Amino acid sequence: MAKLKAGILGATGMVGQRFIQLLENHPWFEVGAVAASPRSAGKTYEEAVGGRWKMDTPMPEAVKNMIVMNVNDVADVAAKVDFCFSAVDMTKDEIRAIEEAYAKAEIPVVSNNSAHRWTPDVPMVVPELNPEHIEVIKFQKERLGTKKGFIAVKPNCSIQSYTPALHALREFEPEVVVATTYQAISGAGKNFNDWPEMIDNVIPYIGGEEEKSEQEPLRIWGHIEDGKIVKAEGPVITTQCIRVPVTNGHMAAVFVKFKKKPTKEQILEKWASFKGVPQELELPSAPKQFIKYFEEDNRPQTKLDRDYERGMGVCMGRLREDTVYDYKFVGLSHNTLRGAAGGAVLTAELLKAKGYIY
Repeated sequence: MAKLKAGILGATGMVGQRFIQLLENHPWFEVGAVAASPRSAGKTYEEAVGGRWKMDTPMPEAVKNMIVMNVNDVADVAAKVDFCFSAVDMTKDEIRAIEEAYAKAEIPVVSNNSAHRWTPDVPMVVPELNPEHIEVIKFQKERLGTKKGFIAVKPNCSIQSYTPALHALREFEPEVVVATTYQAISGAGKNFNDWPEMIDNVIPYIGGEEEKSEQEPLRIWGHIEDGKIVKAEGPVITTQCIRVPVTNGHMAAVFVKFKKKPTKEQILEKWASFKGVPQELELPSAPKQFIKYFEEDNRPQTKLDRDYERGMGVCMGRLREDTVYDYKFVGLSHNTLRGAAGGAVLTAELLKAKGYIY
């Protein structure tokens, strides 16, 4: 089977680099074009990135000599690819415009950016949790006037550390959720060389992050009505988001109150048995066991556990009854794999399997 050619918009940044790393030996997809800002255009990919390659594996040989295209030359990039991953660093308005331009050029766009997360007919997908939301694409295509082109997005990286755990427990009707996230510096596209102020430091603020962490799970739990995704009414979620001196991995400390309080054994059984469409279809990037629970009191640990299932699974621990809420637990997810590029690649695999990308 010939591989589908993927364009990477914003290919020189940290998430763009992660896309390139993930596609190096992908069974279905290969890099067909790399595109970035005009200042990188015309250089080879290796020249454009220079000393800023941030992955822990070497830059793939196949992309080193690819000429970086200007991301604004939509028709030229579109001619080389079957679909695109978007990780561009622009203003929200510019991102909305460029992603829509690619969609109208009949190129499906799977975006890591937040610009279209609340566009009513754009699905925001965690493939295990709400794969049915891709059905809204037919309404989006009617609006855009396209046959093949559309936009799909993945949610914020911080919510992956607790939303899957709550999703698996929805039959017990979570009513109130309090979560504090402890977020890695790669979530800001940085490492310690770029951001020495983060060494031996904690910053109790990440711009815009708390609103996303409180509202995006409700969109994932929403439903399609009149060609739009309508967000769920509940549970009520309140969060604090804190930047901590960690390279990769977002942790969450979660408190939850249920309408129908489960037993601890019921919670653990639901987590252990939880599967979604990616597991049923055996998609290439899907973790075999999506949610893993650690019995040890001191796990999950960011350094030890963020790479669970190649960074595509999520880890839980410290589940116990609480004196104010019903239960409390700790969650962990890899923010640039499950939370960013890996989640987008899995979404593209779902879209291919369902016939939307071809």
